[in-house]
Amino acid sequence: MVEKPEVLIRYDLKPGDLGYIIYLHGHLYAKEYDFNIDFETYVAGPLTELVQRKSDRERVWVVELAGEGEIVGSIAVSEYSDEQAQLRWLLLHPRVRGNGFGKKLIEEAMGFCRNRGYSTIFLWTVDVCREAGELYKKLGFRITEEKPNEIWDEKLTDQKYERGL
Repeated sequence: MVEKPEVLIRYDLKPGDLGYIIYLHGHLYAKEYDFNIDFETYVAGPLTELVQRKSDRERVWVVELAGEGEIVGSIAVSEYSDEQAQLRWLLLHPRVRGNGFGKKLIEEAMGFCRNRGYSTIFLWTVDVCREAGELYKKLGFRITEEKPNEIWDEKLTDQKYERGL
């Protein structure tokens, strides 16, 4: 049996964190879903803007291997409106998936949103991210919108998941 890795979840961003989160998204989505470089820029711009705003209603969490400092995941909350938060950039490296860390990250983000006065939270994903979609459903999210999209050199279906807080 493989031992569950120890991870540290933090939101005190350090130099190199943003670059590595962007790299991890670009690298893993290219490997797993054949997304092109456009996906990496899709992550880089808005993620950088969120961090530059320095809002107490927004946050980026970094997941790293305890003792090693290697970044193996992320999640973020972005302010969409006074009432709505957007969940973004949930990603875990395959080495740490299946250990409950995704659920823990989403629950942490939802608690943050409740504490900041949001009443609903939503996220956008694509249909090929089936495991993530199943996790969202288990945590009370439901699909409220779907639309076809040809982006990152792939034909995909965008899916919007929402839930109340």
